[in-house]
Amino acid sequence: YETIAREMETWCYHYSQAAVDLNVLSNFYDHLLTNDANGALVPCVAKEWSSPDGGQTWIFKLNEGVTWVDYQGNYKADCTAQDWVTGLEWVLNYGKNQAANTSMPIEMIKGAGDYYAYTKELGEEEAKKLGTEKFLEMVGLEAPDDYTLIYHCVDKLSYFPSVACYNCLAPLSAKLIEEIGVDGYFGADYTTMWYNGPYTCSEYIYQNEKVLSKNEAYWNKDNVKLFDTVTIKMVESVDVAFQWFSAGDLDYIDLNQANLSTIYNNEGNEFHGNLVEARPTKYSYQMHFCWDKKNEDGSADTNWNTAIANENFRLALYYGLDITDYLARTNFIHPLSCQNYCYTANAVSVNSEGKDYTQMVRDELGLQYDSEKFVRADAAKAAEYKAKAIEELTAAGVELPVKMTHYIMGSNQTAKDSADTLAQIISDCLGDDLEIRTYVSKMNTEVRDPQLASIYINGWGADFADPVNFLGQETYGDDNAYYSKAYSKINNATDKKLIATYKEFTDMVNTAKAITDDLDARYAAFAKAEAFWIQHALTIPWSYEVTWKVTSINEYSKIYTAYGNQSERYVNWETNSDLYTTEDYEAFKAGK
Repeated sequence: YETIAREMETWCYHYSQAAVDLNVLSNFYDHLLTNDANGALVPCVAKEWSSPDGGQTWIFKLNEGVTWVDYQGNYKADCTAQDWVTGLEWVLNYGKNQAANTSMPIEMIKGAGDYYAYTKELGEEEAKKLGTEKFLEMVGLEAPDDYTLIYHCVDKLSYFPSVACYNCLAPLSAKLIEEIGVDGYFGADYTTMWYNGPYTCSEYIYQNEKVLSKNEAYWNKDNVKLFDTVTIKMVESVDVAFQWFSAGDLDYIDLNQANLSTIYNNEGNEFHGNLVEARPTKYSYQMHFCWDKKNEDGSADTNWNTAIANENFRLALYYGLDITDYLARTNFIHPLSCQNYCYTANAVSVNSEGKDYTQMVRDELGLQYDSEKFVRADAAKAAEYKAKAIEELTAAGVELPVKMTHYIMGSNQTAKDSADTLAQIISDCLGDDLEIRTYVSKMNTEVRDPQLASIYINGWGADFADPVNFLGQETYGDDNAYYSKAYSKINNATDKKLIATYKEFTDMVNTAKAITDDLDARYAAFAKAEAFWIQHALTIPWSYEVTWKVTSINEYSKIYTAYGNQSERYVNWETNSDLYTTEDYEAFKAGK
C-alpha cells in the first residue's frame, strides 16, 4: 500500500527523481545491473562488466533476447545497446528532460556536461528534434554492436558500475519515441510507455490502486521468482491501512505510534507475537528550509526569509530541538534508533579501513551514537544562540515570535498527529509558532512550486555509492542540484552572509568531487564539507526510517541496498500465507 499523499507524479522514468514514482517504475525497467539481498552488485541485462584501465573505461556485455512490450504484453521491439544510448541522450538533453537526473552523468561521463550545455543553448524546440548523432560525437558512450556498451569516464571512477542501477542510465527505445513523440514520452502514462522489466502495469486508477502483472515475455523469468500480480492499494492514512490489514486486504502494515503501542502493551493482542522491527530504509531525513518563501498572494514572506537566513536562529533550532517524541511516531519501542546525525545516509560509502562514511562525518562533528539520549540536543547552547538570534532579528525588524509554516495532506490523520508533535517540540524550544496548513493532493504543485512552506521534512536516498549523491543536491548556482532548485530556492536568496556560506560549502563539495584517484581522500574531503553544512545548520539532520511491522513478507529475502532504486522490485521475495512471528524475523536477521 501507499498513502494517497504518495501518489505517483510522473510515469516518465528518465525524468523522475522521486521515490513515489521510482518505487513503482523500477519494476517496469531492467537496468544493466541490479543488487542482491545483501546489496552487492549483480548482473541484470549486462551479463558481465569490466574496466581495462582501472576505472576510467567501463565495458558492459549485454544479454540477448531482451524485448520491449506494451502494457498488455504485446511485443514492440528488441532491447539492444542502442537503447542505452537513446536513454542517456534523453537525460542529457535539456529540451527533452529539463535538468532532471543530469548531475551524475555530467560529473562522471566525458562530454556529458558539454552536451547538456549544447542542448540548453540550442533552445527547447530545436533540442527536441535531436537524435543521437550529435550526442555520440560529443559524449563518451559507444555502442559498437547491439550487445556492447562502452562508457568513458572523466577519471578513474571505481563506483561507476553502481550508477548502472539507477534511472539516469536506464534504456529507452528510439522506436517508442517515434511512436508517441518527445512530448508523448515526457507525459507518458502506463498505457503508452513500454516495458522491458519483470512486470507491466495492467491497471491504474488514480489514488486508488495500481496492478502490476508478470511480464510473460520477460527475458529472465526462468531465473527469478515473480508474482502473477502485485496490487498496490492507495489509502488515506496508515490508520486506514491498518483497518484494511486487519480485514485481510493487505499483506503487511507499517505501524504508527498508536497502533504499535496498542499491540506492544497488550500480550493478548492478536498481533503481539508478530511484531517485527524492519530493516532501515536507505533514506536520510532532514528538516529543509525555504530561503525564498512566499505568502499566499505571491509576495515575499520577508519575516521568515530574514529569520531563517540568520545562522544563530538556525543553530538555536539545531541544538534546541530534542525530537525523541517525534521519532517515537515512527518507532515507539526504540525511538532513538531513528536518530540521524548526518545528511548522508548510512552504508553508502566505506573507506579502505572499513569505516562508514557517516562515521567520518560524526568524527568531524564530535558526535557519537548513543542509544540512551538524543545526542545533538544541548539546552545551554540553544539558549545562547536563541539570545543572539533575538537580538539580531529584533535589530533587523523581524516580528517575534517567528511564524513558520508546515504543510501536510489534509486527509492524513497520521501526518496531522506528527505535525502536532513537531509543533509542540518547536514551541518548547523557541516559543515560535508552527502553523500547520493542509494541501489537497499534490505537495509539489500546491505547496512546493508556489513556495508556500517554511520547512519540509523530506528523505533522500543515494542513487549510487558515493556521498556526492546527497551533498550535490544542495550546491549553490547549479541547475542539477535538486533540493537547491526545487525546495530551498537558495539561488533566489539575497542575504549576503547566507550566500557566502553556501558558496563556501559548494567550493568544498566541488573540491571533494575533483578527487577521483584516492577514495579515502575523497571521502575525507566530503566529510569536512558535510560537517561544515551541519555546523551552519543549513539543514537539520532529522531521522532514519526504522519502523515496526506486522508482515507476511520476509524483508531479508528482498533486494536491499543503500543506493539506487532496485530495492522495491518485486523479485525473489519470500512470502508466507501466515504472518511471520517475532522469532521468525530474529532468525532471518541472523541469516538462518
